[in-house]
Amino acid sequence: MKTNDIDKHRSNVMLHLMYIREMVDSNNKHLKELNGRVRTNEIAISWIKGIGTTITFILGSLLAWFKFENN
Repeated sequence: MKTNDIDKHRSNVMLHLMYIREMVDSNNKHLKELNGRVRTNEIAISWIKGIGTTITFILGSLLAWFKFENN
């Protein structure tokens, strides 16, 4: 009787462990997909920041040039 209960418990534990493994694998696949999307967005944000910095530098330089030219 005890060995039957132990085998049943062992079978249930193995079943739950297999389910957990499937869920973890599924989460890992989804996480890799999200990381790829995040990286793409990070690259786009870097481009936007670079363009904004360049425009700010050019406008600042032009304003300074016009100010010194008028003095």
